[in-house]
Amino acid sequence: MSRQFVTEAVMLAIYGELLLTPVPVEYMVPYTSLLELYEFISSEEPLMSNDEDDKHVKEKVRELLDYLDEPLNKKKIQKALGMPWAKSPYILIGESTRIMVVNAMDTAPYGEFFDPVETELLLVSQREQVPLLTDQPELIHRIIDAAISIQVFDIDDFQFAVEGDHFTHHI
Repeated sequence: MSRQFVTEAVMLAIYGELLLTPVPVEYMVPYTSLLELYEFISSEEPLMSNDEDDKHVKEKVRELLDYLDEPLNKKKIQKALGMPWAKSPYILIGESTRIMVVNAMDTAPYGEFFDPVETELLLVSQREQVPLLTDQPELIHRIIDAAISIQVFDIDDFQFAVEGDHFTHHI
């Protein structure tokens, strides 16, 4: 059985270990987080503090975008955009990993405490009952402070999350 996580598209580009997993993993990615990738590529603002790391990450983001823009993958993504909360067919992105794009639309419930992409991540996690994977400790703290009933893993705990059976407890 594969592990499922909700995450941002940029995480898949930045963290190569997300694509090289010991067990099959499925990532649910809100469509708006895919759109952010285009912003990252076109922005002069660095994603990383080190110039060399920033160049590498932007190359990886470009590679992911190029892959997702291939005709078959683009067609799968377009299928999800017809209705709110529709999900694309799976897109393979590694030997044991695949993504599903979710057309998450509702950004109102947590708008005061979370930005629109964060809100969509939370809503997909709640709706699908799938843990959220993030590299932002401050987001984890805000989720806990807001008492949002989802399971969340820090990227540093990713191997622990995929190797064990930790999908029954919520914070």
